[in-house]
Amino acid sequence: MPARIPGRRLLHSPGPTPIPDEVLHAMMRQPMDMGDPRLDTIIADCESGLRAVLGSAQADVFFYGANGHGAWEAAIINLLAPGKLALVPGTGHFSESWALQTEALGREVRRTPWHEGWPIDVAAVEQALRDDTQHQIAAVFVVHTDTSSGITSALAPLRAALDATRHPALLVADVVASLASESFDMDTLGVDVALGASQKGLMCPPGLGFLAMNARAFQVVQANPTPRYYWDCVLRKSPLAYRKFCGTPPQNLLAGLQAALALLQQEGMSKVLARHQRHRALVHAAVTGWGQGGALGFFGRDPASRSAAVTTITVPAGTDVDALRAVAREDFQVAFAGALGPLQGRAFRLGHLGDQNPANVLGCLAAVEAALQVQGLPIGSGVQRAAALLAGDARLRD
Repeated sequence: MPARIPGRRLLHSPGPTPIPDEVLHAMMRQPMDMGDPRLDTIIADCESGLRAVLGSAQADVFFYGANGHGAWEAAIINLLAPGKLALVPGTGHFSESWALQTEALGREVRRTPWHEGWPIDVAAVEQALRDDTQHQIAAVFVVHTDTSSGITSALAPLRAALDATRHPALLVADVVASLASESFDMDTLGVDVALGASQKGLMCPPGLGFLAMNARAFQVVQANPTPRYYWDCVLRKSPLAYRKFCGTPPQNLLAGLQAALALLQQEGMSKVLARHQRHRALVHAAVTGWGQGGALGFFGRDPASRSAAVTTITVPAGTDVDALRAVAREDFQVAFAGALGPLQGRAFRLGHLGDQNPANVLGCLAAVEAALQVQGLPIGSGVQRAAALLAGDARLRD
């Protein structure tokens, strides 16, 4: 058995994220029998708490024992009838992954181009909608925050494009990475379906996916003749716990989510979002400082669209990103992520979402800066800039 390493390794991937002790403790309960009314209370709390975080008073919430890819599949199977297709605006690795999964399930996909470093091309989306005079597009599948590129695309312009073209397609938002870290209000934005997962801003372990849909979207599901069973929202719309989960509910994961949603409610969503903005500012200050050495930079070209959940940082060609990560993880006890898809080997990613505080973020930045030095990358001082920003914020509060 390897020797115990004192302290706790800091987790700064874009997901999974650190889990609060309150959530871990809630998950230690013994499971209950299916007739125990406490189980119905847990499920009801998770449904109402999630509606509050999503910003929707009336949305139906459907939980699945699944990750985000499972939530994608639930959306595809429920929303796309035979002969219909999805429009997938380009955001990078995860929009393309969702498109490929949709095609693997026998559905047709239309894509709009992805422009590296930029958010969704809204003009291209609007043109695709105008060109679809037969209304074959049943849904626009939008990745709100693509964690590979570290870019968040505004959703209001996409709703405006649908309205301007009078297109009946549903607006479906993947909020896996953005929920509880970026501003999102389902009803105000006119999002018909939101899908997500438990392991990011919701501060829970991986394993729970969900769909939340308005009445218009549920009518589409009801009219869809696609054969389905486990994923079927019509079957899952029931007061019975067994029907809601197409079998035994994942009770311990639900107990953890109940606790996590209570923590978010206690803090208040406005403060949760402000905290994520502060942590993004600390990371951005450090990246700006590192960039003065001439080697590192932001992948996102538009500062306003850089995510509050994760920052993608470019490195020179030939950089061994995996070696950089290994030094930080094994020598300095900070875990962060490499890039995915077309950015693999060209960047690394620092997650700053979920149950984080300034000490966590500064510890991460210090370990990354040390690892960059070990690997011989030319950098300026990033930690000093982040600490100065934090000190300035503290003086302003005083």
